[in-house]
Amino acid sequence: MFPELQSALSPERRQFILISDWRTDGGFLIHHFLSDYLKSRRKVCFVALAQSFSHYNLIAQKLGVNLVSARDEGQLVFLEGLKSYTSLLFSQTPEADSQNPLRFLRTGADLRPLYDFIYGALAPSAGEEWRSPALIVDDVSLLISLGVTPLQILDFIHYCRAGICHQLQGDVVCLVHREEEDEDGEVLMRALCHQSGLILQAEGLTTGFCKDVHGQLTITHQQHQDRSTIYQYKIQDKNVSFFAPGLSAAVL
Repeated sequence: MFPELQSALSPERRQFILISDWRTDGGFLIHHFLSDYLKSRRKVCFVALAQSFSHYNLIAQKLGVNLVSARDEGQLVFLEGLKSYTSLLFSQTPEADSQNPLRFLRTGADLRPLYDFIYGALAPSAGEEWRSPALIVDDVSLLISLGVTPLQILDFIHYCRAGICHQLQGDVVCLVHREEEDEDGEVLMRALCHQSGLILQAEGLTTGFCKDVHGQLTITHQQHQDRSTIYQYKIQDKNVSFFAPGLSAAVL
């Protein structure tokens, strides 16, 4: 986790946290929440639609977390979307498809199979001692490119908020990657903003590349009358440094 970022975030639980990125990669925020939740001994279900397990594990190790151990201990339930979708695409056996959480991509139905998988993974079991659960989705906008409509995604998020945030008293973290001239993506983004308690918007610099400033992060707390704080950041090998705009080494 990144201590400077953690101190700027709301300590409130049971909330929907929306991450968006624009002309930059906001994946470092996903890695922050994943490492923070695991270090806090919370049960985590990670729906990875963007990258492989080895990618997330490599970065997590730099942050002091071993995803393999967390998965083996039952603390982390990891759904590797790329592998599941490939299996679904080339599967010839209906029996295998019926167990795939992404089988809705073949049938065009709603995302209930994915929600059932997530809720089943996070629902408390006898003997478990993990703290409040958390769902992380990276990134939900990829579902649009696979034929899922924004309305279906919004229904899915609604059920995740109801089931995880309210029933299980946990958190939901969702990343949306924004693209130019993507109408469905913008509709999804605007609708999710209205549902979220905390919004983190990562943006690339309008002036272009700078070795001392990699982007800008706007943090908006919806529960506090839409109060927003703006930081600039620099991504390092094992950390991300945050500072007020204009205070980087590039302008000192």
